[in-house]
Amino acid sequence: MKRRLGVLLVLLVIAAVGIGFGPGITKSAMKFLYPRQYEELVEREAEEFALDPLLVYAVIRTESGFREKAVSRAGAQGLMQLTPSTFQWIASLYPPENGGQDPFDPSDNIHCGCALLRLLLDQYESLDVALCAYNAGMGNVGGWLSQEQYSSDGESLHTIPYPETDSYVKKVNSALKRYEALYKEGRSP
Repeated sequence: MKRRLGVLLVLLVIAAVGIGFGPGITKSAMKFLYPRQYEELVEREAEEFALDPLLVYAVIRTESGFREKAVSRAGAQGLMQLTPSTFQWIASLYPPENGGQDPFDPSDNIHCGCALLRLLLDQYESLDVALCAYNAGMGNVGGWLSQEQYSSDGESLHTIPYPETDSYVKKVNSALKRYEALYKEGRSP
């Protein structure tokens, strides 16, 4: 509730000073809406797992809105919204450096979320398919890739059958484009 009030207040201030939305919105206002919270953790874990940190920010923003205690209807937890079973599985493959096993601890959660993203990107070699698996699970994506109505080549998806997953992929990609527009300058490729 506090976050919603904070966002509403920012939007009111933007409107009050005549900035509005669309082309007139300032870069600093956009950076408020697309923050890089937990920067040290994200940068470290993104480097460890050879990920673009801007992708990690886009996933965190989409998954939890940077709320470390977030819990979804499906029981996914923390910043990167990992279910308890997925968190335990990834933590067993890639133990968090501090030895922690707390999905609500930002360090543990970002570590395991980045490890999962890397695993999925290596498995599917497509960002969109990896994001589908992050949202809907590898079992579902494996099934979709084997059906011609969703995949013509067994590697990419021309149709995502779950509307929630389709929306999720679009949201992460949109957030990633925003992050790139706001923060890519001055970064090495």
